[in-house]
Amino acid sequence: MRVLFWGTPEFGLPSLEAMRGAGHDIVGVVTNPDRPAGRGRRPRTSPVKAWALEAGVPVLQPERPGDEGFLAAARRLRPDISVVAAYGRLLPPAALDLPPLGSLNVHASLLPALRGAAPINWAIIRGHRESGVSIQRMVQALDAGPVLGRTRIPIPAAMTAGELYAEAAEAGGMRLVAVLDDLASGRAVERPQDDARATWAPKLDRETARIDWSLPAAEVANWLRGCDPWPAAWTSLAAPAALAGLTLQCFEPGVGGPGADGGEAGGVHPGTEPGATPGTVVRADPARGLRVATGEGTIVVGAVKPAGRRRMSAAEWVRGLPDAKEVRFA
Repeated sequence: MRVLFWGTPEFGLPSLEAMRGAGHDIVGVVTNPDRPAGRGRRPRTSPVKAWALEAGVPVLQPERPGDEGFLAAARRLRPDISVVAAYGRLLPPAALDLPPLGSLNVHASLLPALRGAAPINWAIIRGHRESGVSIQRMVQALDAGPVLGRTRIPIPAAMTAGELYAEAAEAGGMRLVAVLDDLASGRAVERPQDDARATWAPKLDRETARIDWSLPAAEVANWLRGCDPWPAAWTSLAAPAALAGLTLQCFEPGVGGPGADGGEAGGVHPGTEPGATPGTVVRADPARGLRVATGEGTIVVGAVKPAGRRRMSAAEWVRGLPDAKEVRFA
């Protein structure tokens, strides 16, 4: 098939490679315009654009996917079908209906669960034991079109959003090729979603990712994993005085393993810490790192990223403090 691909981040790359490997003709890619990024504020090329330039595939970067000039350029590519994988914008009807076979979306959840912008993060934050990818036909309602194929992905206890992202991207590429083959042969079955069972995965941002230490330890652990590596669960420091007001990103709950904290394996401790209010650092150990009180139990934080510095083990960070016993979170 002649495919017009829409995508921006790395998530779409396995789908591009899988389609090309299966003999489909990628006639063009649509990606967001280059935006200033980093300290130098230089325009940054998206991973999908970089792939297309390397592969010699035409690149379209409309400010708005409904612009008539862009739509005319897309029509000249004569695509049979559009495939969308994390493009980052809603497509208007004129764009969805441009190819004769319509538009498909590679969505990282088992629809109708977790419709929306951040299904990978929320699957882990909400403690799901399973996620997956769905290939759905795009309609005007968000992630509500019929599903043509899906792949399930188990979520182990220690999996991060970054690890699930990588697995979902690979699984999405393989399932997409199978769906395209079914469409070409007339075997495709489109199954409507049950809207009554839909759940939502809204966009995450930095403020959303602030750690609520009043949650139970297991839920705090899910937040740390579900925001790793982005947007990164964080807290602010109340002490020592030299660090008061600075932020500390937190990762790897339970990295210390069995018995690392005198409690249960995994770093999540159901027993309460007498007299410790949620967010209290009950241990800042240069050998073992951080143990923090939550609304129910305590949690070991295995890695941190102080403001303006690299990610490191919590133990390494504690060793660099003038007085580890003074560490307190605001």
